[in-house]
Order: sequence, then structure tokens, then C-alpha cells
Amino acid sequence: MRRPTFDLEVLRSFVLGIELGSFAKAADRLGRSTSAVSAQIKKLEDQMDVPALRKSGRGMVLTPAGETLFGYAKRLLELNDEASTAVRGATLQGHVRLGLQEDFGERLLTEVLGSFVRAHPRVHIEARVARNAELIDHVMSGRLDLALAWGAGGDMPHAQFVAQLPMRWIGRPDWTHALRREPLPLVAFEPPCLIRSAATGTLDRAGIPWRIAFTSPSLSGIWAAVSAGLGVTVRTTAGLPAQLSVLEGLPDLPQLGLNLHWAQSNPSPSVKQLGDILLAHLKERLPA
Repeated sequence: MRRPTFDLEVLRSFVLGIELGSFAKAADRLGRSTSAVSAQIKKLEDQMDVPALRKSGRGMVLTPAGETLFGYAKRLLELNDEASTAVRGATLQGHVRLGLQEDFGERLLTEVLGSFVRAHPRVHIEARVARNAELIDHVMSGRLDLALAWGAGGDMPHAQFVAQLPMRWIGRPDWTHALRREPLPLVAFEPPCLIRSAATGTLDRAGIPWRIAFTSPSLSGIWAAVSAGLGVTVRTTAGLPAQLSVLEGLPDLPQLGLNLHWAQSNPSPSVKQLGDILLAHLKERLPA
């Protein structure tokens, strides 16, 4: 039996559609029509000779065969992108100092930085995971070449917009305290904190009493306290732990800007390459 050779562009549409929860969103992100992406998925299923998707309510979910292909497709695309990066920057060398928000640290460190280092073994990366104020300060003082940070970015000389993400109320799936009348217990970072201020300001405008139940200097401490049921917190869904959920029934929160801050307008080739890869990765996976 002749084995099919899967088209990587078709696999890219398939993976992105599953990750975004919509092939229409994938089409928009890839700059294609929805019908073109639908044709790609049809071609993929024809090559598989079994369905990759099945209807579930108003949406579609992966079949067992689709789940298997999804895992392989991600690995194939990662290897393809790593190879593409390597051949285009085979002589790249130097030093890059990168700062990341904790929300993105784990995923970007494994998905992007790992493949970048394998593709460019002569580039040394120094990564710092820290809070917003520290990241901005380190970029301004030249101690970081790049930093991914929250905020409008308008007062930074070389800020590049990445995405606008909605903030969400987050708690345990069985959380019900928000329906009671006593002050809402909040789990938050120590001040100053953009997200903490957005949460308390939103509650004040809605006339909902609140109290700070737990503070932490780290995101891991925030997630642990919320998982323990000490209160609710506010964050975007980036890096949301599997055991926690977005909560409904509380007032709408504003959106939060995410920017990539460059220390210089004309960075070194290694800094420029890593920054461009980070931007492409984030823009493919975050809401436009």
C-alpha cells in the first residue's frame, strides 16, 4: 500500500484550527479563505482514509485518528520550523538576554527557546522570568535585550505590539463564593501590579466589596493559593493551569496589552532573529 506524504501547509492549518478551536479563525490567521482551509482538511482526511473530525453539538472534535495525527503533525511542524530557522541562520552567533512574564515562561522556554538553541548552538541565551516592572527596568537600563511584558507600551521607545488579551476572573471550577454577599476574597500579586489594580477598580465600579485574601511575589504562588480555594484571581488565560477555570458571573474586565520591548532600535542579528521568532510564535497562537 502506498503511504501518503502529508502536506506541511495542510498540517499547519489542521493544527492551528484545533488549537484556536475554529478553522475559520485559523483561515483568518493564515490569510486564507475558510473554504480553502476546509478543502485542505478534506484533502487531509482523504489522505488518511479515515475521518479526522466528528460533529459534537455545534462544533467539531477530533476522532481517535485525528488525535493521533494532531500529535504527529505538531512534531513535524516543529521540526520543519527548526530546520528552516537553522538553514537561514547557520552562522548566527552572539549573546541574547531575554526577559519573560511568568505567564509565558514555561511554554516559550520549551517550545521556542529550546528549538532556537538547537538551531543556533553558537548563540548563548540568558533568560530571566520576572514581573513587569523589573522587566521594563532591565530593558531601559540595557540589562535585557528583549522583554515580553504587559502594558500599553506607549512610553517605551522600542515597544512592539503583540496582542490584546482579555483579562478573566479565575478560580477553582467549584468556586461559588462570588454569589455571596461578603467581600470577595482576592488572590493577587504584591503591588504595584497592573492586573491587581484592574481587578480592584472593576469591583469598586461595580459596587462589589472585596478583600485581599492572599498576596505573592510569584505567579506560582498565585496559582497555588487559588487552587487551594483561598480566593479568586485575575489573569489572562495564557498559561492557565488545567485545574483552574474561567469564572462567570463577575463584572467584565478590560483587556491587557502584550508587547515585546527591544532595548535597541537596531539589535544584533541574533537578538533580531530570536525576537522575530517569538513574535511569529505568539501571533500564531494568541488572539489577534
